[in-house]
Amino acid sequence: MAPPFRVALSGKGGTGKTTTAALLIDALRRAGETPVLAVDADPNANLHEALGMVVTETLGSMREEAFTRSIPAGMSRHAYVRLRFRQVLVEGEGVDLVAMGRPEGTGCYCFSNDLLAECLAGLQSVYPFVVIDAEAGMEHIARGTIGVPDVLLIVSDPGARGMRTATRIRDIALSLGLPKERMFLVVNRVRAGAADVGGEPVPLIVEVPADPAVEEADLAARPIVSIPDDSPARLAIEALAARIVEMARGR
Repeated sequence: MAPPFRVALSGKGGTGKTTTAALLIDALRRAGETPVLAVDADPNANLHEALGMVVTETLGSMREEAFTRSIPAGMSRHAYVRLRFRQVLVEGEGVDLVAMGRPEGTGCYCFSNDLLAECLAGLQSVYPFVVIDAEAGMEHIARGTIGVPDVLLIVSDPGARGMRTATRIRDIALSLGLPKERMFLVVNRVRAGAADVGGEPVPLIVEVPADPAVEEADLAARPIVSIPDDSPARLAIEALAARIVEMARGR
């Protein structure tokens, strides 16, 4: 089986990164590219809410547990982490979700991070697509926990601050060794274009129109994936998903 095609999304808070990730995951599911593995690698984990899924435990809390609680007799800590990893995974219809969460406590997590990276790599083998909602600093990419994405989508709003942050994220990704041809810009909530902040722009892959349906779902605390089939944001992300599938097939 071919390795999964990994899509990571990064962007500053408030740009609609998690909304984009959820709609992309849903678009891949609707297109039959299942099962999709959703990875919430943002410490402020809320991808599950956007997808309408329930998370009761994160890998961060599991990692702490593996190093503070007694392991069952006859089981190594390594095997225990593998077992608990499977238990933390939330299974849905065509979509499975794992939340990285925020590590608690202090100290070095190199050993446990290596275990998590190994578990995640083994799990990915059964999924054609992995979509990762990452933080702006891309800590998990730097640590190697989630591997190197095939595509990095840098999400921004049309404003100058968001666009400047997108450029900085691109520079961080370049410093981590990600090829610039794998990086694309997603501009959300577009009404009349985006700010020009100069310098070398990140190549634009899609503009997502401002969509009242997204705002209404957010205000009502409904899953973003519940917006109508013909809503502008959903249609734009479906076009993005088609591009992603095309890239995966041409890999």
